[in-house]
Amino acid sequence: MLNKLRRIQLYQTKSNNFKPNSLGISYFCAMRWFRFAALIVLFLLGIYWVSMYYFVDESKSFTVEKEINYPIEKVFPQFNNLQNFARWNNYFAESKTMAVDFYSPYEGKGSALSFDDKKNDVNGEMFIRYENPNKTLKYQLFEGKKNNPTNIDIKFVPVSATKTKIIWYVHTPKKSVMKRAVNLWTEDDFAENLDKSMVNLRNLLGNKVEKDQFLTDIKYDSLMVEKQEGQLILGINVTTSNKKDALFKNIILNHNKVYNFVTNDLDKRDDEFGFPMLMTNPNNFKDKEVSYFIGIPLSKRIGVADNSFSFRTINESEAYVMYFKGNYANRVKTIQQLMLKAKRDSMRNGEIQQVFLEAPEEGKDVLMKMSLPVFR
Repeated sequence: MLNKLRRIQLYQTKSNNFKPNSLGISYFCAMRWFRFAALIVLFLLGIYWVSMYYFVDESKSFTVEKEINYPIEKVFPQFNNLQNFARWNNYFAESKTMAVDFYSPYEGKGSALSFDDKKNDVNGEMFIRYENPNKTLKYQLFEGKKNNPTNIDIKFVPVSATKTKIIWYVHTPKKSVMKRAVNLWTEDDFAENLDKSMVNLRNLLGNKVEKDQFLTDIKYDSLMVEKQEGQLILGINVTTSNKKDALFKNIILNHNKVYNFVTNDLDKRDDEFGFPMLMTNPNNFKDKEVSYFIGIPLSKRIGVADNSFSFRTINESEAYVMYFKGNYANRVKTIQQLMLKAKRDSMRNGEIQQVFLEAPEEGKDVLMKMSLPVFR
């Protein structure tokens, strides 16, 4: 009886210890799902590989045509000079964090640039390999660590005396099967970037042509009455000696200081601001010292960290205007003519505004628009 009881207890103990190994079952199920998922991934990769291999070209070739309403002699220099090219081409101009370096000869065959945008992980080099002036250019663009370039050939066709057709022939480098998907949208991306670039180019050429036309139409012997628009000028106040050439040398120094601040510190391009302007009392040309404000017109007020720079507002007004070209010291006669006109018309006047249509340089004549605001 006792042995029978022990056998029953032993059987119950074994029965209680006999439980399924849950960890083993979970592992077995996980491995089944893993193998199933791996098969699905391999199947999808196989479909992708076959699709890319048979239906997507290993490189992409396409052509894009654009027309611009400017003559070929104005358009071509914006392409064969890479410093010009990088200013309006959206690939380089869009990013505020891209650093671009240029290498001599700076324009034409053999010129080159390198670019690096660490924030967006973009870098590379661009070269001009061939140039036929006003007709053809051949670029090579290397991106990242790629050894094979994108080849871009550009043909320029004069449609008329004021219109140019620009034809882009683009050939991308060969890509491995697994990377060919990029070729599906390469042409669309290029076309979108080119559309933005052409807008930039039109704006740039518009400003350049308007300035060139303005300089061509100048009449130096005429005193004119103009409606002067309001402007916002960023510049510096200066007091300096009026002895001999000291004033003009000081003006050159401070003109360059303002210009460098606006273009380098504020990152403004030439087509984004107006002609430099000097404002001073029209009667101070006989004084031993001259005080003046010299600055550059900007479209809007922005934050400026350097306290030596300040903004000055010019209100809309009527102005007597004459253009002057010659030695800076000889400007006095032009100022006197404007003052005499105001006196005869019984008009009060503000400060004389000397607008430098060409940057002042030592040893060279100045080209200026002299403007005297008048009011009753």
